[in-house]
Amino acid sequence: MKIGAKLHDKVDLGILLPSILLAIFGLLAIYSSTYNHPTASGNFDKQFFWLLISFGVMVVIYFLPPHFIKMITIPLYSFSILTLLLVLVMGKTVYGSQSWLGIGNLGGQPSEFAKIALILFLAYWISRKTTEINSIRDLAVTLTAGFLPIMLILMQPDMGTAIVFGLLTLFMIFWGGISLFGLFVVLSPGIVTFASLFGTLSLVITLIVILAILIIFKKDLFVSATVFVVNIAAGFFFDYLYNILQPHQQKRIETFLDPNSDPLGAGYNALQAKVAIGSGGLAGKGFMEGNQTQLRFIPEQWTDFIYCVVGEEFGFIGSLIVISLFLIIFFRLFKLSATTSDHFSNMVVMGILILLFIHFAINIGMNVGITPVIGLPLPFLSYGGSSLLVNMSLIAIALNIHKNRKRYD
Repeated sequence: MKIGAKLHDKVDLGILLPSILLAIFGLLAIYSSTYNHPTASGNFDKQFFWLLISFGVMVVIYFLPPHFIKMITIPLYSFSILTLLLVLVMGKTVYGSQSWLGIGNLGGQPSEFAKIALILFLAYWISRKTTEINSIRDLAVTLTAGFLPIMLILMQPDMGTAIVFGLLTLFMIFWGGISLFGLFVVLSPGIVTFASLFGTLSLVITLIVILAILIIFKKDLFVSATVFVVNIAAGFFFDYLYNILQPHQQKRIETFLDPNSDPLGAGYNALQAKVAIGSGGLAGKGFMEGNQTQLRFIPEQWTDFIYCVVGEEFGFIGSLIVISLFLIIFFRLFKLSATTSDHFSNMVVMGILILLFIHFAINIGMNVGITPVIGLPLPFLSYGGSSLLVNMSLIAIALNIHKNRKRYD
């Protein structure tokens, strides 16, 4: 079946236009938050340069042959693992993480580009006709592919990005058709680890619930005992994980549990961000008129806290427009996945949707104080060439799939 000659049949404007508008919102917010800053005044020019580069890359990806993207999945994943290893040996330390690889001012974060590689590889592996996601062997391969980059990223260390990779892997396994029991086996250790945050009583209650669910599933004794032991180990693993975190990361967890525990330290940015958003009111204070932004109450506001610039200077209306643009992208990606009959393409589109949604939900949650501050950028808006290039590349892959969506009918 041929695709029609109309523009909307070749290009999903519901995905492309909101992405461009969000990038423009980001440029305005970056300009406002860095214009009078003594060390960041050139960030607007750099972000604009990367936006132009991203458009060029988008055009190239859009016109790639439909099977080329599938062909490069394994080489791309292998290359991304290699770069994650290289960054541990010769990477530069930025914001406390050895996560940047490059020469001079040129380079980027391998972990950002590894997101594309992981989405494509998981989509390829799970969509293979010979893969049975509920078999122990294939599930183990899937989890290994997902958690190998996580371990390398944790060694940088970059806890926020590692969490994104973990959630992305779990959601793609779920979308790949894992059984309810399989999903329980994969998710329960994470739930137990999260429960450990709230103390011993919470951990014990969660383990009792896990045991009760295992009894309901009525699996054989060996399988049930193995799953339960893994969950107990996950509870103790949290203590180990907590101890290897940097002090500022431990403070962020403590601040998440009690936002007012360190108002001048780890909780400072989150509290000031809420003040900025709240002070914006309905229509905002106006472009470059926000007190919290122009007086630099929030350090590095053009990165993870860019959303509070929008909230303060463009108000509730501006914040709502940004959220609406994201929701339009999510809806269009979900609709594209529903109209794409090819399993690989379907998995890729859902991977893109999941990744963007995780960043969207956690970043805005950080800005309004309902999720921990774990250093995740807001897609298209936050300052950062690697992040912008990767997000635009993901949009281009979705547009490529849209253009070729009926070739497999």
